[in-house]
Amino acid sequence: MPRTRSFVQVDVFSTSPYSGNPVAVVLDGTGLSDEEMQRLARWTNLSETTFVLPPTVPEADYRLRIFTPGGELPFAGHPTLGSARAWLDGGGMPHHADLVVQECAAGLVTVRRGENTLSFAAPPRVRDGALDDDHLNRIVAAFGIARDRVVAHQWVDNGPGWAVVQLSTAEEVLALEPDFSRIPAAMVGAIGTYPEGSEYDFEMRTFAPGAGVPEDPACGSMNAAVGQWFTSTGAAPSTYRVSQGTRLGRAASIEIAADEDGTVWVSGAATICIRGTITL
Repeated sequence: MPRTRSFVQVDVFSTSPYSGNPVAVVLDGTGLSDEEMQRLARWTNLSETTFVLPPTVPEADYRLRIFTPGGELPFAGHPTLGSARAWLDGGGMPHHADLVVQECAAGLVTVRRGENTLSFAAPPRVRDGALDDDHLNRIVAAFGIARDRVVAHQWVDNGPGWAVVQLSTAEEVLALEPDFSRIPAAMVGAIGTYPEGSEYDFEMRTFAPGAGVPEDPACGSMNAAVGQWFTSTGAAPSTYRVSQGTRLGRAASIEIAADEDGTVWVSGAATICIRGTITL
């Protein structure tokens, strides 16, 4: 039988109200079937909708299932931060005062609590290395750019299947007009550099037609894996800032920081904008 459950929407990666990436969070997903969760994710029509469940391992504070309109993801970044904020706001008591440990299909993800932000530790990549020629050629064709415009490219897959191409400038990234009919199943991003002295170091755009999301306003999982790639190779300093969502009228701000041991943290604001109930 349907019952009333606590429900929130959290704006992630922006300090300006309603300018980041929203995630819908059902704070008690017990008893719901996969089909019921997927139906709600299609209905909210957000890039992700999450369901909080009791953990199955003692190290975790809760378990999270993450759905896009097109299917379930083993891990996603902005839903991780938004769900952690929602769980804490709903009275969740973590095992450790300054850390929240999330269980998801990709494993355990640590979320660090800051004064005004939350940060998650980037999970391991399940695939890295340069893209194969065929995949890269399809991406540049869909982006409508010449192959020589790509400065670098990489698999940055930590669960969703991400690939990324690096262009020379943020301006080039913002000018992209992708033709998704050429890459209907793709999970791909583009990143480019801002001039020295700018507020941000990079502009990121993330396209996920394969998950039913043409463009994601702010993508924590891609930024996490790109952060691992960039900081480990020296393509970026150990700390840098990324702007995302500009072409969608958003103002997402994402901070990347790599510890000395190589752990990459992805940080941003997470603000609850809607509190209520939902009948499921």
